[in-house]
Amino acid sequence: MATHFKIDGLKAEIEGKEILKGINLEIKGGEIHAIMGPNGTGKSTLASALMGHPKYEVTEGAVELDGEDVLEMAVDERARAGLFLGMQYPSEITGVTNSDFLRSAINARREEGKEISLIKFIRLMEGKMKELDMNPEFAHRYLNEGFSGGEKKRNEILQMMMIDPKLVILDEIDSGLDIDALKIVANGVNAMRSEDRGFLIITHYQRLLDYITPDFVHVMMQGRIVKSGGPELAARLESEGYDWVKEELGIVDETVGQV
Repeated sequence: MATHFKIDGLKAEIEGKEILKGINLEIKGGEIHAIMGPNGTGKSTLASALMGHPKYEVTEGAVELDGEDVLEMAVDERARAGLFLGMQYPSEITGVTNSDFLRSAINARREEGKEISLIKFIRLMEGKMKELDMNPEFAHRYLNEGFSGGEKKRNEILQMMMIDPKLVILDEIDSGLDIDALKIVANGVNAMRSEDRGFLIITHYQRLLDYITPDFVHVMMQGRIVKSGGPELAARLESEGYDWVKEELGIVDETVGQV
């Protein structure tokens, strides 16, 4: 069955301040949706709220993944159900190696008695690391510890490829990447595209979308999706900025501050 992810009227706040003001979005398996917008418009808040970050309180709306109520799930349950977040600022975890983390994550989504064998895991990890042009030694290093910004982002894509989620959320995965690393990350995403998986990519820049062609592009302002289109919308935003969108829609301040 093809993946189906739906956000309906999602509102969320932090410390009593409303950030998301009614997000509606539907992602079907095989689709790549890109969300663009200036800083402070709620894009990263959306990613965090979908994954259940405790700092953000959802006050209204619904989120479903293949008919299941995501908002009723704890964070770990969302991950086991098939949600994955590639973070803008991945954490460093001392004492936990990359390989131990990934094997535990894979097995957490499997039934008891059907865990991945060590040999199969090693072969899978070695193959995916080769695809991403990663040093094999990274498998035995502590999770993200001492990694450069680009290495951390590549490691997020490795996690995505190994865990095999249903809905991939990438929060500015392209920030801090040089062009070679950007191409490798994009190739990893393109290789994972299938009817069993949807993508929500949050980015500031067209350059990532030069290598990952989205089916839909959405502009986010004031905590809402205010405009949607195809890849041509991203190209226009790159060349003309966001002022024309604000003028077209009568928006003075695009942030979640003053309306």
